[in-house]
Amino acid sequence: MMLPNYKEARKRVKNKYNTINYKIDKKFINNYTGKTYYIKTYGCQMNEHDSENISAMIEELGFKKVDDYNNADLVLLNTCSIRENAHNKAFGMLGRLKHLKETINKDLIIGLCGCMAQEEGVVDEILKDYKFVNFVFGTHNLHELPTIIDKAIKEEKQVIEVYSKEGDLVEGIPVKRDKDYKAYVNIIYGCDKFCTYCIVPYTRGGQRSRKKEDIIEEVKQLVADGYKEVTLLGQNVNAYGKDLYKDYGLGELLEDVSKTNIERVRFMTSHPWDFTDNMIDVIAKYKNIMPSIHLPIQSGSNKILKLMGRRYTQESYLDLFNKIKEKIPNVSISTDIIVGFPNETEEDFRKTLEVVEYCKFDNAFTFIYSPRENTPAAKLKDIVTQEEKEERLQRLNTIVNKYFLEKNKKLVGKEVLVLTEGVSDKKNMYYGYTDTNKLINFTGKNISRGDIVTVKIDDAKTWSLDGHVK
Repeated sequence: MMLPNYKEARKRVKNKYNTINYKIDKKFINNYTGKTYYIKTYGCQMNEHDSENISAMIEELGFKKVDDYNNADLVLLNTCSIRENAHNKAFGMLGRLKHLKETINKDLIIGLCGCMAQEEGVVDEILKDYKFVNFVFGTHNLHELPTIIDKAIKEEKQVIEVYSKEGDLVEGIPVKRDKDYKAYVNIIYGCDKFCTYCIVPYTRGGQRSRKKEDIIEEVKQLVADGYKEVTLLGQNVNAYGKDLYKDYGLGELLEDVSKTNIERVRFMTSHPWDFTDNMIDVIAKYKNIMPSIHLPIQSGSNKILKLMGRRYTQESYLDLFNKIKEKIPNVSISTDIIVGFPNETEEDFRKTLEVVEYCKFDNAFTFIYSPRENTPAAKLKDIVTQEEKEERLQRLNTIVNKYFLEKNKKLVGKEVLVLTEGVSDKKNMYYGYTDTNKLINFTGKNISRGDIVTVKIDDAKTWSLDGHVK
C-alpha cells in the first residue's frame, strides 16, 4: 500500500525523471473479455485526456465500455480536486455506487483515480469509511493501471497505490479518443507555480515537459489519421520546455506544430507570468493557430494577487492583454476569476470589476473561492461572509454576461469558419466552434462531423451564436 504525502509532493528536484515507453504485460491482455466498464470524468481537459488513456488500457484487458454505470462490472471515477464542488460530486457518486454494490451487483469493482487520489484527507476517508472501493491510484502511475486492476480483482482486498513523488514520464500509453476529428495532446505535466489557493502542484507534481520530437510525431500521426484540430495541454502550457531546453519553449513548439499542417491548433491553460513576446508573434503569424487565448487573471487587486502568489500585477496583466490585442488580429481572450478570496475587501473586488470593464472578455469562468486542504490560502483568516461572496459573484456575472452578448452581437452578419461538432439539440441544426472558440448553432445540408464550413452569423445570444452555411 502506497499513501499520498503532501510533504513529499511539494519537493522539487531538477532532472528527477526519465522517459520510458509503456508496455502492457502480455499476461493481462484480454483476461477480462466479456466484462464491462464505465468511467466518469470530473474536471479539466487533462483529466478528459487521461480518461482516454484509461479507457484504452482497460480495453486491453478485454473490458467493453458501457454508457450506464448500472450495467458495468467495473466503475472508475477520474476525479478533480481544484474545487469543493467536484470533490463533493465524486463522493456523491461513490455513495450511489455503494448502494448499487450492496443491493444489485455485489461483485462490482469500484476504482478512484485522478487528483483527489493524491489528497491525504481523501485517501484517509476512503480507508476509514469507503472500504467498498476496490482500488485507488494517483496521477503519477496511470500506466500501471492494468496491474492495479488485476491485483484488486484477484486479491479481493483494497489496493491503494498513490505516488507522492512523480514517477517517470511515460510515452506510448494507448489512447481511445472520444472524437475522430479533434484531439488533446499533452505537452507538459505538473506545475511549479504554487499559487496559494491551488492544490494542483501537489496532485500533479513538478513541471515535466515531453520531448518536442514525441509531441510533433503525435501531431503528425493525428494529421495522417484525418484529425482537424489539436489542443496542446498542460497545467501551465507556457512553461513548456523550461525543464528540457535552453532556447525552445511554447512559441517554438507552436510554430513546429503549425508546420505539420494540422488545420487548427489550440493550447491551454496559460499563466500570464510565462506568456512571451515570441508566443504572441507566432500566434499572429500562423493562420492555423487559433486566435483564442485563455488568460486567467483571478483578481484585479494587486493585494489579492500577491496573497494568491500569482507573480504579476494588474498593470502587468493589462500590458500583456493590450499587447495580445494589438498584435493578434481578431483575437478572443477568456479568463478565470475568483471572488471572495480570504480578506477580499469591497475595494479589492471593485478593482476586479474595473479590469472586467476594461478587458470586456469574450468569456469568463467565475467562481467563489473554495479552500483546498493543505494550501496556504486555506490557513488565512477570512472576514468575508458567504452572503458577501455570493452577492459579489452575482454582480460580476451580470457584467461579464453583458460583454459576452455585446461581443457576440458585433459578429452578426459576418462569416466565420466553423469546425462542425455534430447535430445540435435545436431541431434541424448543427453546432460547432469558430476559430475564436465561440459556440454556434447553424443550418445547412449534408454536413458531417469534423467538416470545417463557412457560416454566416444571423443572431447572437449571450452564450452562443446562430447562423447558416454559406
